[in-house]
Parts: sequence; structure tokens; C-alpha cells
Amino acid sequence: MLRINDVFRLAQDRYRVLALTGKHVFWINIDSDKAWPELVRTDEIERLIFNEELCRTADPHQELASLSVEHGSNAQIIRDQRYELIAPLVATDEIYYRDGRGQLVQSRSDETGTPRKTLYKNLKQYWQRGAMPNALLPDYRKSGGKGQKKTSKKKLGRPRKISPGIGITVDASIEKMFRLVIDHYYVNDKGNSLAYAHRRFIDMFEAIYPDVRPEDYPTLTQLRYFYHREYEKADRIRLRSNKISYQKDVRPLIGTSTAGVLGPGSRYEIDATIADIYLLSADRQRIIGRPTLYVVVDVFSRMVTGFYVGLENPSYVTAMSALVTSMSDKTELCANYGLEITPEQWPTVGVPEAILADRGELLGHQIESLEKAFAVRIEITPPYRGDAKGIVERYFRTLQAEFKPFAPGVVTATKTRKQGGKDYRLDATLSLQDFTQIMLASILHRNQYAVLSKYDRDSDMPNDMALTPLNIWNWGIQHRTGQLKNVSELALKIALLPRQKVHLSDFGVSCFGAYYTSKELLASGWLHRNGDRRVTGLQAAYDPAVADHIYLFPKKDSSEYWVCSLTDRSRQFRGKSMWELWASQEEQRKATSAAKVAETTSKRDLENLVSDTIKNAERSRPAVNKKQSKAETVRGIRENRKRERDAQRTQQTKVRQPDSSKPKSEVTYLHGKPDDGAFPDFLDELFGDDE
Repeated sequence: MLRINDVFRLAQDRYRVLALTGKHVFWINIDSDKAWPELVRTDEIERLIFNEELCRTADPHQELASLSVEHGSNAQIIRDQRYELIAPLVATDEIYYRDGRGQLVQSRSDETGTPRKTLYKNLKQYWQRGAMPNALLPDYRKSGGKGQKKTSKKKLGRPRKISPGIGITVDASIEKMFRLVIDHYYVNDKGNSLAYAHRRFIDMFEAIYPDVRPEDYPTLTQLRYFYHREYEKADRIRLRSNKISYQKDVRPLIGTSTAGVLGPGSRYEIDATIADIYLLSADRQRIIGRPTLYVVVDVFSRMVTGFYVGLENPSYVTAMSALVTSMSDKTELCANYGLEITPEQWPTVGVPEAILADRGELLGHQIESLEKAFAVRIEITPPYRGDAKGIVERYFRTLQAEFKPFAPGVVTATKTRKQGGKDYRLDATLSLQDFTQIMLASILHRNQYAVLSKYDRDSDMPNDMALTPLNIWNWGIQHRTGQLKNVSELALKIALLPRQKVHLSDFGVSCFGAYYTSKELLASGWLHRNGDRRVTGLQAAYDPAVADHIYLFPKKDSSEYWVCSLTDRSRQFRGKSMWELWASQEEQRKATSAAKVAETTSKRDLENLVSDTIKNAERSRPAVNKKQSKAETVRGIRENRKRERDAQRTQQTKVRQPDSSKPKSEVTYLHGKPDDGAFPDFLDELFGDDE
């Protein structure tokens, strides 16, 4: 179906349809300055289309239809004047025919006093550019050669009035040097200024053009003009930014996290930070530093599903503590900190479909047990891309804003304030228990009452629903696909506990240098010392907070486990945590290592003493009596031993005799001479000599 203003391509020319007259069509070649409307049969056009000689193409002047012209501008005045001249002509179909066109144009020329050449030019422009008033606009937008390189033999721009010299024209060789210094010194993440790049350019320019006077060197302005002309703005921003910073902080935001999830539990984000506050010990006598804060957030509802506050560094172990909290009931946890809630106030119980985390915590074999047991998809962010977890990253700032204005010991810009101010670390007041209670209360407030004014709601969400995390969660559970899986809390805990390779020994199951056993292990016969090869490749799960027990998995790829307890050989670790066990072992290794240094020194001295003694004995030994046979020499061993023993006894007796050569000291008694302390005799009692 043909329409007015359709553009077709025939060979190398393009034609615009001007009018439809039954079996004929008027069109005009829009690529020729000498073109006029032509009459073509409709069936001829259809034949050309069927033979694939004629095809539709884009209108090169289609932007004129939507071009807005400023009222009162020269372009608007010229357009209206041109259209006013040809308006009576284009109102009649006779203008398309060659026979009557000349008479109509002549009549309009006589009427307006406008030359026929001008009327023909306006008519042709009107038809070729779309047969609309905007087709008569002057081509001011094309003036100035925008985007085109200007060339001249003499220097372009305003002549100098103050600076010496006349300057120099930037030719192809200078532009090449411009590009070299810009690429090498400026468009990178080193932070160099364009002036610095220009100085490096001068070094290069002087070596190539030694005859040019310094006042005629290419200027910084010329270098800047070249830079802005040759480098697109988006490229300038990207090239001047660090690759990591660009991806995280600079690049355009073209998506939203919520669009990629179906409902509550579709994806959890987990991340850790070091809180901006210093804490005291439980007895408030010592500063213990800054705590680690883990937060787990549901992407769909922005609900904080779990958290961890402690002194352990971010790791798989602490991440698992936060995940256990996020997937289990929180009423007992809140009660431990004096906050009474119902399950409906924090309903995030269950295993999510996916967990998004950094490469550090959840990347490795440790998380495989959770993936295999509950079909949880672990998603890992690229390196240095905190923006990939933008929701949980934003929550760190939000949660810490709850205590920063009030709590003492908060981290500031500098450790020591000006004009005699004291170190903010000395202001620490809160204990870990206090800080955890504040964090828990802040999370409850955010989950239930915080209005998410910037939340990108879906089209089916009701307009009268307040956008709080709890409301969004409950709405998603009712109207969207709930992704949480209900599992046993004990099974979840075992699946999330970190795993460690263990081996069997004569003393039990060895895990971190401690020994464990259980009734199942004893009954299995694996610990018997009968020479049989023991089972290898065993794994055990452990709770970092409790060193008394581990969970041994006797079968590979099985959920069956045996609870093993510490043996008497490792009784020193009972009642301690795994962290304390590791600390104790580290101290023991340090003490052993230090003792081995002293042992090595003493061993070396001993060996030297033995060697010197042997050498002295060999030098002191008399020559062998060749007159005495070997049998006679050996036969006297017993008698020789007796004589030597008697001499040794005599020597020992002399050594142990009390020394009577020294006179006894005179003793002066203050209160009379005391008893001599000898055992009393009972002669008087025995013989009845009573007075």
C-alpha cells in the first residue's frame, strides 16, 4: 500500500511520493537538484517492487517533522515567508503537471513580485524534504562545519594582542604529538593534569622543531581544543577514571536490583564491614577495638533477614553465623537482648533461592554443603565491585547512622582533634553487648517502620500500601512466588558449619590437633590398633564457638554425622571455643619454638663437650702394654672394677663429712636460752624420781 511521503530507493536514487491519483502516482527524486515531480503508473511501481528493484528506505529529512523552531527567530521568519509564497501553489494538484506549472508560477510571481527562480527553488525544497512547512527551514543547523576539522595555511583563531609571537598552525605532525602525550600522560588513572601533558609535549616538540621560537610553541589552549575535539565526553570520563572506580562509582546506572528477583527469598545479599565505633570489654576496663558487622538483606523487600556482631574478622565462619541467623527464628535471639517480638514481626525463616556475596567469604569448597543439601545458588560478585551488592552496602551506612550522632567512641576523620582534643578511642563507652542491642533494635525499626521512598515498586503493587520492608515482604509472600524453603534448624546449622578434613589416629579423630571420639566411632573398629589400614578422606563440621564437640561425617556425600567429644588426652580444651583452641595452640607452638632454639644451643654445647672429653681421654690414655695379652687385660676387669668402686666410696665419704674446721659463732639470746630442741628423755618418769 502506497502512502504520501513514502520514500523508495530505485538503483542509486531515492524518490518521495507526493500525491496519489487513482492509477497514477506523483513522486520526485530527492537526490537530484534538477528533479521535478514525475507521473508513474501504480502497476509499474508494483512491478518494480515484486522484481525487488524498488524498496522502501528511511526518510533522510524525517527529523524536520519534529524540529522545534524558536518563535521569532530568523529561521522561523524565513520559513513562514517561504511557505506564504508557495501556499497557493501547493494547494492545487495542477502544480504537479509540467504543462500548467509554468503558468501558475508566473501568475504567483506577478502577484508577489518574487522572481520565478525563487518560487521554483522553494517548491522543489518543499517537495523533496517532506511537503511540510518545516521543509522550508534554512540550513542554519549545518553551518559552521560542526564536527568537521578546519584546515588553513595560516594560524586560525583570534590574533594575539598581549602575548609575544604569532603562534603556529597545528598540522598533522603536531596533532600526532598531541595524541601521543594525551594517551601517555593524561587519559589514564594517574591523575596528571593537562598542563603537565603539555609540558611533556614541549619536550617532544623542541627535539623535532629546534628552530621554532619558544613564544610560537603550540599552546595549552590548542592542546585542550584538540583533546575536546578528538575525544568523546564519555571516553574522556572513562579513560580518566580508575577501571575499578569507573565500574563501581562512575558508569551510568541502567538497571535495578529489584527487577531481577521474583519475590521474597529470591536473593539474599550478605556483606561485612568494620563498624565505626570503639568498644569496651565486658567489665568496661579495656578498649577492645572495633567490632565486625555482618548484614544479610532480602533484595525484593529490603528486609534485614540476619546479622552478626562480634570481634572475629570477616571470614566464612562469621558469614555462616550471620546466615544461620537469617534463616532461623529470631524471637529467642531478640529476647536475649531484652526485645520482645512475635514471629510475624520478623518472618524471615527459611532458606533462600540464591545468596550474593563477595569472593572472599563464600568462594570455595566450604559452601558446597549448603548448595548440595538445600539447592541454594551461590552468586559471587566480581572483584572490587561493591556496587554489585548496592542494597546491603547502603544498609551499612543507614544502620550506623542510628548510633553515630549519640554514641561515644565513634570514629572521626582524625584520631587526635585539634587544639588539645583527646583521642576518640579514649571515649569508648559501649560494650559488645550494648552495641549488639543497639544494632538489633535498629534493624527491627528499619524492618517494620522505615519508609522506602526510593523503592522502585512494580506495576501490580497497590498504591495505598506503605512501602516498608515488612509490608513489601508480606505482600510478596501473598502475591508473588515465595522462594523460602522450610528446613530443619539443626540440619541447617550442620550444613552451614565450616568443614575441616580430619584423620584417624591411635588417640581418636584428630581435628586441629585435638582428639575426639564417640561411641559410634569406637563401635566401628576404626580406632583399634590391629595393623589394618584406617579410613581416610574424612570430614567433620565444627562450631567455632564450641571446641567440645565436632560432627564427623563417616560417609562421603552423606548427611549422616556422628557427634564426637574431646578425649582425655585433649582435656585442656574442654569448655573453650575453637578460637581459644587455636590461640592456645599458637602460644604453645611459639613456646615450643623458643625452647627449641635453647635446646639446639645446649645440644651443640653438649656435643662439643663430649667431643672434647673424648679427645682429652684419648690423649691421656697410656700406650698399650704389648707384653700383656688381650686375655690377661680382659680377665682383670672385675678386680679393677672393685678397686675403683672402693676408691670412689672412700672419696664420697670424705666429701660428705661435716666441716669441723670452722669455729661456731657466739649467740646472744634476748629472752633466755631456749630449749635445745632435742628429743626429750623420760628417765625421771620411768624411774619415779618425782619431786
